[in-house]
Amino acid sequence: MNAMHSVFLTGGAKGIGAAIARRLAADGARVTIADLDIASAKALAAEIGAIAVELDVADLERVQRMVLDTGPHQILVNNAGIDQHAYFTKTEIADWRRLLAVNLESVFASTHAALPAMQAAGFGRIINIASEAGRMGSRGAAVYAAAKGGVIAFTRSIARENGRKGITANVIAPGPIDTPLLRQAVAAGGEKLLTAMTSATLANRLGTPEEVAAAVAFLASDGAAFITGETLGVSGGMGCGQ
Repeated sequence: MNAMHSVFLTGGAKGIGAAIARRLAADGARVTIADLDIASAKALAAEIGAIAVELDVADLERVQRMVLDTGPHQILVNNAGIDQHAYFTKTEIADWRRLLAVNLESVFASTHAALPAMQAAGFGRIINIASEAGRMGSRGAAVYAAAKGGVIAFTRSIARENGRKGITANVIAPGPIDTPLLRQAVAAGGEKLLTAMTSATLANRLGTPEEVAAAVAFLASDGAAFITGETLGVSGGMGCGQ
């Protein structure tokens, strides 16, 4: 990775996002960590020599302003996301709007702001973190799955529009990744939930944030210049055949 590359990373303070920030910074990029948890973002930024900015990605106009104010960026990583485990009939319109704003519309906003500079430079890497739920569906997370499916379709469209402009756009679809958030879900759902998650993978284990970060680093590298419009599952084979 070119040491002059600037990265804008949403949801970068903890879990998968923090692993991505660490990896890209170690590879020489200048990383801007955008997160609602500004205290954790600042602590991580101090650790790895990055920049931390406070951002609620559901505020779409602020997302656009932040990308522009901290840019131009050669690499955009949309990692921020939220889930809400509930069967669809138990959700409300307000839930749908929040889940779509954070998981899908924020990707629209950041990409809309970052693309013109990438097009002018003739180079860009857009890497969106979706989920295997976006390809397979997910019981108890219909709106989340719909949003992540939207991320996949949107990314493919951006790839088609920009493939001849030196810009690639790809998706990473994680499966069950061992993060503090997942461990909280396991604590609430019990060991049966953990067993179900691991057995759903061909590898029969949870993934690590560092494994997702390695995939991001590859897609951001010159070695991935001929890869665009693709969805890479980092899920232990959970999405095999999808």
